Amino acid sequence: MAQRHLDPTDPTAAAGPPPVPAGGDALADYLRAQATEFLRALRLHRESGAGAHGNGAHPSGAHPSGAGALDRGRGRGPVPAPDGPVDAARALRRAARRLSGTLHTFQPLLDAEWAEAMRPELAWLSGTLALEHAYASRLDRLLQALHRLSGSAAFPAQQQAGRAAPARATATADPAPVTPLAPSVTRPSPADRGNLTVGAAKAGALLDRQLTLARTRAHSTALQALGSSRFHAVADKVALLASEVPLKDTAAAAADLRPLAAAARDRLTDAVAALPLVTAGNPYNAQALVHGLSPDPAPHPQDAQWHQVRLLLRLHRYALEVLAGTDAEDADGADGTTDVRLLAAGEALDRHRDASEAAAAAAQAARTPRIAPATAYALGVLHADQRHEVEAARYAFQHSWRKEPIRL
Repeated sequence: MAQRHLDPTDPTAAAGPPPVPAGGDALADYLRAQATEFLRALRLHRESGAGAHGNGAHPSGAHPSGAGALDRGRGRGPVPAPDGPVDAARALRRAARRLSGTLHTFQPLLDAEWAEAMRPELAWLSGTLALEHAYASRLDRLLQALHRLSGSAAFPAQQQAGRAAPARATATADPAPVTPLAPSVTRPSPADRGNLTVGAAKAGALLDRQLTLARTRAHSTALQALGSSRFHAVADKVALLASEVPLKDTAAAAADLRPLAAAARDRLTDAVAALPLVTAGNPYNAQALVHGLSPDPAPHPQDAQWHQVRLLLRLHRYALEVLAGTDAEDADGADGTTDVRLLAAGEALDRHRDASEAAAAAAQAARTPRIAPATAYALGVLHADQRHEVEAARYAFQHSWRKEPIRL
């Protein structure tokens, strides 16, 4: 009797058994990995001297050593250390965001009381640490835009840096030649930019004062937060999470994570479907500019939906990382899990958020009492420019989202 052989042309026969769905164990591994990254960043933040009087490190000092032991236990290789307190704080925010987002998506598999108490604390920490960087980036963005629009020679911050550089050079034994700061645009200012050029310098100085003050306050708030008992309580819980993940029950360890990840994807899809993508497909949205020029200081009504989509897209990406059993850096590699469309859409939504907040800062500065008309005019042009950047980001998002998914 002839033996039956598998048809080599049958792709299902060559593929073997279907892959085992990722379960609660994969979720626990991901949470432990992110908790370890949190503790490592906390240790580096302490070692870099970012916190006043050692703020940012747990008094017991057990967290960093626990992180290293967990790394060796899982066989993970050494992770490159961030450069300085800025990168350490960024790594701390990154781990806190992923922990909070993962607890939100997969909460049905975790201890409900613990997850409900942990998630807002992680969100508070991430938001507090992000404020200082946000104000600095916003100021740089607005000054760059003023420079581009007016053709001015230098920004206030650049002029101060240019005056401070020679003083630092004379204090050294072998001073290096100081290179003057050249503007990125060397063409002369057109005649129709006269009014804008007059008010751009004062507008830049006003923005510099307001946002630098806000950044200083955010820095003080972050230092106070890192030294507070509230933060130490969060660090204690993360240290426990790095060793033991409180799953809901024993059945959760074998539960399928794909339905919860699909629910996160569906929430994102529904939110995108509610966006005015037809309006975003046009290069000009007059309704957005009309509201931005009104005296009402309330947030722009069109921005809230887009900010919500950005948050849902982030939750969807974190859910994909859990299913892949890796973090973002590894997921962007050769394992075939990265959707290029999601990357492009996320970058467009980040630009949208930055431009929207910059436009709001310009509008708030324009409402300052007793400013010169030329300064108010420059701030109005700057606001309109940033709202155009918002529309450009929306156009880029709808252009990338409607493409077919491309995986690397």
